[in-house]
Amino acid sequence: MTTAPADALVVNVAGLLGDPPGAHRDVAVDGVRIDLGAELVQASPLEVRVRVARTNRGVIVSGRARTSLADTCGRCLVPIELPLEVTIEEEVLPSIDLGSGLPVDRTAEPEAHRLTDHHELDLEPLVREAIQLAAPIAPVCRPDCLGLCPECGEDLNAGPHDHGEAPVDPRLAKLRELTFDE
Repeated sequence: MTTAPADALVVNVAGLLGDPPGAHRDVAVDGVRIDLGAELVQASPLEVRVRVARTNRGVIVSGRARTSLADTCGRCLVPIELPLEVTIEEEVLPSIDLGSGLPVDRTAEPEAHRLTDHHELDLEPLVREAIQLAAPIAPVCRPDCLGLCPECGEDLNAGPHDHGEAPVDPRLAKLRELTFDE
């Protein structure tokens, strides 16, 4: 599969903005790789399926994105690939009024996602945020991963191993003689 350019996630919605509220367009993009930030590495290209629906204020983006992340198990430190499917549900507001061509007042909702000045919807930041929020903090290769031996660092998933009886602190050696009567 060939990788699609990152601008494949940019969708012109000028026509949709001219439609009445409730009108929608379906968008499907496959094979895109995006920058997920310093902490996350994309192992497979994105598959994005969203519906962009017109509202009285802008557009609502609803759908899913699927990819996998390359990471390391937080317990045994083996490389792993984590499949990830995220839900996208965001309202995006215009930055330019379609009728007048004048900039929209952004002071009322400064944190809102905005369309570009050319009435384009950039799905990349929406997908990136959804993936960053869904990525596990301490991923594991499997739920029952035993991790590493705290003494020698050997992978405990490889099988049992024994270090023998641990040396006893001389200050506590006398406690070995302690017995309890029933």
